[in-house]
Amino acid sequence: MRTVGVDLAAEPINTAIAVIEWGSSVARVVAADLPGTDEVVLSHAQEADKVGIDCPLGWPNAFLEFLNAHHEYRLVLPDAVPSGSWRRSLAYRGTDEHVRSTLGITPLSVATDRIGITAMRSARLQVLLARHGHTINRAGSGLIVEVYPAAGLKHWALPYRRYKRNSGRGSLDALVDHLQQAAPWLHLGHHEQACRHSDHILDSVICALLARAAALNLTTPPPADQHTAAQREGWIAIPNCTLDQLAP
Repeated sequence: MRTVGVDLAAEPINTAIAVIEWGSSVARVVAADLPGTDEVVLSHAQEADKVGIDCPLGWPNAFLEFLNAHHEYRLVLPDAVPSGSWRRSLAYRGTDEHVRSTLGITPLSVATDRIGITAMRSARLQVLLARHGHTINRAGSGLIVEVYPAAGLKHWALPYRRYKRNSGRGSLDALVDHLQQAAPWLHLGHHEQACRHSDHILDSVICALLARAAALNLTTPPPADQHTAAQREGWIAIPNCTLDQLAP
């Protein structure tokens, strides 16, 4: 099996892509690209069994309906819903609320935060992958699956905060140590130093691990009442397994 992890950013300069080859006894990181262009993402995806992308794959249904109604001067305000709750229902997808209730962390709002710019690039990649003949299902059943490194790290009891950017360099180094101790079967090889120096590259490796969990059906699918919405909004694949259950 080959899984690809993409720590997607609005521009290639901060986009990292990792490839893990899953052998009979070890898993090896065989590529770690930074910067990552759309062409590099597509090239690695062509050879992948599953691609985990750290970026929303869609927007909240309620938000899109709100925009259309506002655009056409037909917006009707709810009477019984407090304004704060109403705004939250527009800002967050069902999967975002699921992650919050399950793990106690809240993903960025694709409707109101800067991650929306990155999601526009994600939308373009989905079209390009579909043109190459890949089945795209934002609920995760096709080639790509939406992943969230912080959710995976927290579920696996690994450090999931304060390792970003230069200020988190010490924490990033410690996270690599914790990951190697928790998953001795994962061989970073000559990409280890890159993981210790770039949170983008390490996140892309985590994305590739989460893609493996999704490929093995070891993630929590959308509940029946959210499945239709998840196919449009996207669904973050939270692992329901230990790291060792991913081992070759």
